[in-house]
Amino acid sequence: MKVYSFPRGGLSFEDPSVPSKGPSIAAFLPALSVIPLVQYPGERAYPLVTVGDHVREGMLVGRGGSSGSVNVYATVPGRVLRTVTWKDGEGRDIEALVIRMEGSFERLGKREEHSSWSKMNSHDLQRLITEFGIVEMEGSGHPLAETIASFKNSVTLSLVVRCVFDDPWLAADYALCRERLAAVVEGTFIAAKARGMVRRVVFAVSHREKDMGEAMLAEAAKWDIPASLVLVGSKYPQRNRRELELALRNYEKSEGIELGSLLILGPATLAAVYDAVVFKRPVLDRYVAVGGSAVKNPQVMKVRIGKRIGDLIEECGGFIGKPRRIATGSPLLGKTVVDLDEPVTKTSYAVFAMLKDQVGDYARRDCISCGECRSVCPVGIDPEELYKQIIRTASRMPEDAAECHGCGCCEVVCPSRLPLTDTILGRSREEQRA
Repeated sequence: MKVYSFPRGGLSFEDPSVPSKGPSIAAFLPALSVIPLVQYPGERAYPLVTVGDHVREGMLVGRGGSSGSVNVYATVPGRVLRTVTWKDGEGRDIEALVIRMEGSFERLGKREEHSSWSKMNSHDLQRLITEFGIVEMEGSGHPLAETIASFKNSVTLSLVVRCVFDDPWLAADYALCRERLAAVVEGTFIAAKARGMVRRVVFAVSHREKDMGEAMLAEAAKWDIPASLVLVGSKYPQRNRRELELALRNYEKSEGIELGSLLILGPATLAAVYDAVVFKRPVLDRYVAVGGSAVKNPQVMKVRIGKRIGDLIEECGGFIGKPRRIATGSPLLGKTVVDLDEPVTKTSYAVFAMLKDQVGDYARRDCISCGECRSVCPVGIDPEELYKQIIRTASRMPEDAAECHGCGCCEVVCPSRLPLTDTILGRSREEQRA
């Protein structure tokens, strides 16, 4: 099969400190859980419980109301000990409930009844997705129901399942796809019916994982919406919306298939849709890759939402040395962990801790005009020139800056350690607000 990719730039890299692609393991249940009332871009959920209250596993503890917010659930049974507040790596105030685990579990280890969704209409399916607080778990955590609703005016719509492993730190998504393949595929068709108007399902899979894509396509034969397998490149940032859409438009032209608008969702999100509709279950846990050169035993783990990051690292053998950087997500664009008591959230697909020799020297130097940033930019802009313009002038942002989508390739290769992406995106946001 032909492999479709974006035409220029990008990076290919490996990281030996990433967990292996073996089976995941179940993390210990947390004695103390920290359940943030904000796990998404919008306003916090309104708390429905107070200090001293008992909560059940899967109980609604925070009601989402405004645009961008979702419902929040307790992931363990127990008592609310206190509320805590901290500032995350982006300076945003995060309020959370601290729950001490006690009492019996209502779901864990017990047989759950399957609910049929074949006769449900799109309104009822969207209601369940909203009720159980499903978000886009591979990205910013935007409420999935709002994302689905945003395509209401699309005449032709394809739902794209993004199983693109261009970053070794997507090991948790890889394990999820292997271990819950049938749930991911069924969740895909549930989401398609929830939106309605979906004319085709496209499994966009890294070409190195062709067997996974073929297994998904075979599983999709059970459902009545046409499905296609598109093998895409494995070079970063292939999974970014722009680069993935370029590949899919090339496929569309080559095969003469009209895809229309593209609703792109990841496997963790689709598995959560399956759980919400089939088992009437909120997001209680997620697959997380835990590793980095400072962690003794890197693992892909199935972790309860709210488990503290420090406890998770300790379960992987703890630190083998003083970490220079601790963050969630990919090292390319990860969010700094301010405190090890911060919890795993719905969007925490990876947690890493790195020693100084893996992070390297943070010291910035003058630009040497090597041109490496230009060579890897998938958008074709000149990060060096934009950076220099921004720091030497207070004039309006150059038009080319709006093309930057923040993949971070330029910063990875810059020998002078210049904050190219942050500078370009930071000033672009100021321009947009103005």
